[in-house]
Amino acid sequence: MQHFIGSLRLELLIQLSLAVLLGGVVGLERELKGKPAGLRTNLLICIGATLFTTLSIHMAAAGGDPARIAAQILPGVGFIGAGTIMHTRGSVTGLTSAATIWVVAAIGMALGSAAYVEAFGSTLLVVIVLQGLGVVERWLARYAAVSRVVIHARPQAGTFEDLLEVVRRSGAEIASSGQREEGPDTVIEMELRGPHHVHDQVRMALVHHPAVRSVSTGE
Repeated sequence: MQHFIGSLRLELLIQLSLAVLLGGVVGLERELKGKPAGLRTNLLICIGATLFTTLSIHMAAAGGDPARIAAQILPGVGFIGAGTIMHTRGSVTGLTSAATIWVVAAIGMALGSAAYVEAFGSTLLVVIVLQGLGVVERWLARYAAVSRVVIHARPQAGTFEDLLEVVRRSGAEIASSGQREEGPDTVIEMELRGPHHVHDQVRMALVHHPAVRSVSTGE
């Protein structure tokens, strides 16, 4: 009996150590990119998913359902992932971070189920997707999407030039731009080129500018 308990604790220790390693690999990539769900978040999620899955399996050894506890991991992780998604005036960000959290939980569940090869393989694929697709994204940027934004801003000196600089810093190319006075607002229209995710970043950056009243796509 003592030998069994010792083996169980050793296996759990190994699984939790691997959770730290694999969750840390994914979390470090997110941390280096300055994402809200970074190193600590992904580490804790992977450790928690591993521990809950392992406990679920061993608590059901007497004839219970081993999926009962493990099945509750996904709703809990979904709640955490929803907290990383931001929706502001039509712009949505954080979807990749939420998806990463979901996958890291799955990696933890694989470790808790002793599916080590699958856990390592999944981690490698996640890192390739998050980090290694930059070359593909740059290639796709040649066929970048085009969008039009209409900005209603307070009529302040230098606002037009300031907003142009905000767009450039966000990584979008300004194909055309112009401004006009409309009632109490200065209306600025821009046609932008760049990858799809850059357009979302531009809109998010614009809506947080202190001179901007609203941002729309002009559609």
